[in-house]
Amino acid sequence: MQQLPNNQLKRALKTRHIRFMAIGSAIGTGLFYGSAEAIQIAGPSVLLSYIIGGLVVFIIMRALGEMSVNNPQVSSFSYYAHDYLGPIAGYITGWTYCFEILIVAIADVTTCSIYMSTWFPDLPRWVWMFIVVLIIGSVNLMKVQIIGEIELWLSCFKVITIIIMILSGIGIMIWGIGNNGHPTGIHNLWTNGGFFSNGWIGMIIALQMVMFAYGGIEIIGISSGEAENPKISIPKAINSVPLRILLFYVSTLFIIMSIYPWDKVGTQGSPFVLTFQHIGMTKAMDILNLVAITASLSAINSDVFGVGRMLHGMAQQGHAPKIFSQVSQNGIPFITVITMIISLLFAMYLNYIIPEKIFLMIASLATFATMLVWIMILLSHIAFRNSLNSQQIKKLYFPLRGGTLTSMMTIIFLVFIISLIGYFPYTRISLYVGIIWIILLFVGYLFIKRSTKLHNYK
Repeated sequence: MQQLPNNQLKRALKTRHIRFMAIGSAIGTGLFYGSAEAIQIAGPSVLLSYIIGGLVVFIIMRALGEMSVNNPQVSSFSYYAHDYLGPIAGYITGWTYCFEILIVAIADVTTCSIYMSTWFPDLPRWVWMFIVVLIIGSVNLMKVQIIGEIELWLSCFKVITIIIMILSGIGIMIWGIGNNGHPTGIHNLWTNGGFFSNGWIGMIIALQMVMFAYGGIEIIGISSGEAENPKISIPKAINSVPLRILLFYVSTLFIIMSIYPWDKVGTQGSPFVLTFQHIGMTKAMDILNLVAITASLSAINSDVFGVGRMLHGMAQQGHAPKIFSQVSQNGIPFITVITMIISLLFAMYLNYIIPEKIFLMIASLATFATMLVWIMILLSHIAFRNSLNSQQIKKLYFPLRGGTLTSMMTIIFLVFIISLIGYFPYTRISLYVGIIWIILLFVGYLFIKRSTKLHNYK
């Protein structure tokens, strides 16, 4: 394929594309499937877990946004870690992000096949997984503005349907629409063991699944390299997306736990689908199943986009094979996209050898990787702020309020989430795998440093 000069990406993403890419990546498996696990752990108090998690994510996005707007030519946040913390930090951040998103994408592909099995129970799930990977792979080899538009419409579809679901839920709660005229009210939030049905500890433990659900939103810091006007689009995207996601998560789970007892929300499918199925709204169930599938496709599309751009940026730094820096005539890092698709096909194999309950372990592993990436972003932000004098800080266009103190407090919270992963036996193995991953990265970095000269972009 013909390549662009210097293997540069094209700036063709508009504000709406970046905004909906972030929504697409964050509103996926974590909400439509993983929320069932969080509900079982915390009960109705899971609503507080999502509010706390949403506030933390907003702080991280503001820290990332501050650096992105200050240095808009950078195509991924691994550059910030490289520039402000050192080459090895950039190496660890970039590869851990790829590791995180690959795990999340595998979870999305697997759960998408579970949703399809609701309609076609006799067809093997691997067939749907193969079709999904093929479709997403084809989309991500198109022009970046086409990828952005497709993601926009996929995200719009699920957002609109979620809003309709919220309105339908309100109708059930107040007027009993679809429930034989019997309003459900909101008493289910406290009549099945109380709002803190599993105590404060349940709400705290659920934070692990909640942070997994929000993982992927950092794609905003990757899309800046292809934004038409990052100084305008990045702040708009960051200021609007966290609030919208918080609204979608809290509102939808509030509806679900109001119209159906939280302790009966199953984990063998989307809680959205199962809730409406149990109260006899079959048509609504089919629509929500379609939305869940669309949400998974949207999330996978954002995941493939994010990893592709991260690997492209790392290749330019010398932190990944040089072949990943190649771009097609359309400005697409096609080698990285193909690599991601091949990796996703591994999910089909996992579907055979791993039981469905493995979702919690996969989520825990992804949560560890996500927390590590977010910690590196915040450490980069602290180092970035320390590199500026007081006058330069005052001139920052999109500053994080509280500066380094806010970043430090958020890091403490993220370390606490990692400690939760190690505390419980059924997720502890994820922490072990995460530690092994970091050790392997250190070894890999030393090997690369010894065999090749790393590029210095300082």
